[in-house]
Amino acid sequence: MSDELIVRHCSPTLAGLKAGSLFSCRCDDPRTLTAELRRLNRALAPKGLRVLPLLVREGRALIYLYRPRALEKELQRSGARRLLEERGYLPGQCVAQLARRVRAQGQFPHEIGLFLSYPPEDVEAFICNGACGHKCAGCWKVYGDEAAARHTFETWRRCTRIFSRRLAEGFPLEKLAVAG
Repeated sequence: MSDELIVRHCSPTLAGLKAGSLFSCRCDDPRTLTAELRRLNRALAPKGLRVLPLLVREGRALIYLYRPRALEKELQRSGARRLLEERGYLPGQCVAQLARRVRAQGQFPHEIGLFLSYPPEDVEAFICNGACGHKCAGCWKVYGDEAAARHTFETWRRCTRIFSRRLAEGFPLEKLAVAG
């Protein structure tokens, strides 16, 4: 797994702009993946970041990079907390439960948006509307505050461009990550 791949998919999380990011990568050997994730965790843990595999199957791995403290705060927001409680999530065990659900279902449970800093009202509307009737789409389908969502989309895109440029200039991943 390359640093370029991580920067392409996780820059807003590395920058502290969002609680978590998700990406897929090749996994020809699970032991090599485990060693790579250990290396990343050693490098990024001092910045308040954690990396873990949600699913490894058929030569691919689904990786979740997140900020545990920021995620905990986001999941405590009333709309997020209610949605998770309705789906049987227990406080303090949400990431582990998400990983179990992804592995059991082999697909994304809709509440995964809460783990990616999507607004709870948009996650709930997506679940209720079957992905129909949204106002716009970017990183997620927007049902609520379109202006705020478009601003967030642009902020995250700008962050990714900046981090990509910095990586190309030779900044290592652990230097790009902001302490949180």
